[in-house]
Amino acid sequence: MTAEPPVPASSDTAPPSGEPARRRRRDASETRQLLLDAARRRFAQDGYAATTVRDIADDAGVNVALISRYFASKEGLFEECLRAAGDELRRTTGQTPADRVPEAIARHIADLGAAGLSSQLALLLRSSGDARADEIRRAVLARSSEQLAAARGWRREEPGSDQILLRAQMALAAGIGVAVLRSSIRLEPLSSATEQDLVGPLRDLVDALLPPR
Repeated sequence: MTAEPPVPASSDTAPPSGEPARRRRRDASETRQLLLDAARRRFAQDGYAATTVRDIADDAGVNVALISRYFASKEGLFEECLRAAGDELRRTTGQTPADRVPEAIARHIADLGAAGLSSQLALLLRSSGDARADEIRRAVLARSSEQLAAARGWRREEPGSDQILLRAQMALAAGIGVAVLRSSIRLEPLSSATEQDLVGPLRDLVDALLPPR
């Protein structure tokens, strides 16, 4: 375990109100995770363009220079946050047996519940106003839809593959839309629906768009 060197208190690294001025030593993995968590919240709340590395470092309570050490740049940190968001989607759509995909989507949406839209999903949906950030976002969503399509037999070079991928993207969009209406807009009875309530309709939806092969 690699320990972080102590960081002297300054305007860049002052601890949040209520914390002692002398901060305990953190290991590198903990510091990295603190930065990722703070960045994901900031990017989801304020957007990519409006978020500064100083904002993120202050939220995490670490020296701003550590962003360059672990992620090279703000763009590198954003890309890592999106990669984590993509992992969340892939766990739902890409690493599940084909016949269990509707249940996996239903479980994921039900888990949002009263907690609201997850910061990972909010990060994927929020327009950044930055061309590179949007390119990264599209790539994450593209990989997730390809994995969903592959779970139903899609192969890139096969005849008709574009139609299967289109249907997978529509199923992914529908699932995200359900999550937004449920968690952010609180549309009833969708907002209060249980996992069991959601499974049947989502199975019908996914099976209609992506019939088992």
